[in-house]
Amino acid sequence: PGKKVLIVYAHQEPKSFNGSLLKIAVEELTKQGCSVTVSDLYAMQFEPRATRNDIVGPLHNSEAFNYGVETWEAYKRGGLSKDLVEEQKKVQEADLLIFQFPLFWFNMPAILKGWMDRVLVQGFAYDLSKAYDGGLLQDKLSLFSFTTGGSKEKYAIRGDIRYLLWPMQHGIMHFCGVKVLEPHICYAPEHASEEKRKEMLTAWTQRLKTLWKEEPIDCSPEWYFK
Repeated sequence: PGKKVLIVYAHQEPKSFNGSLLKIAVEELTKQGCSVTVSDLYAMQFEPRATRNDIVGPLHNSEAFNYGVETWEAYKRGGLSKDLVEEQKKVQEADLLIFQFPLFWFNMPAILKGWMDRVLVQGFAYDLSKAYDGGLLQDKLSLFSFTTGGSKEKYAIRGDIRYLLWPMQHGIMHFCGVKVLEPHICYAPEHASEEKRKEMLTAWTQRLKTLWKEEPIDCSPEWYFK
């Protein structure tokens, strides 16, 4: 109770299966006494491109633009654009980050990747000497909840779906010190029967009921590639 949750949601249609998963998470976690914030990226028309506009005021080096250096310097002096400051504040306050999205081309949608690129700047989310278990966002949990177009069997034939999670869970979350819960994957809801879809939604509701009792995954290459 009293935990803070940020759900970063990347789907264009509220009536979609992803929309239903979002709605369930908000209802279930609120019922548990958590305070839930949603960043609905499409509704916000969130800008996914990392550009000069992310820095307010003069550049650290106006001769040659280096996004990483400029956002780091801007973060230190409080010169990041308003939308980034707002998202960082939500991340800072959250005990748990849930990312809800459909898998596009074995990856997260561009708008969500853009959120990662722009929000998790050096100085805020990581420092080169403070990464992975020493990352700046320690004591937070994360969970990737997503839908796929292909069936579980299709993914099994072509290699483990866990391979795809290496860049997302390990390369982003673990790098920033965030602990990672087991991903929640709904396979091919578009091709499933109404009954099967209901089962998937029920399974998500059930999981959320005991979410805070879960242990994070072992963030080692073995988890992904064994």
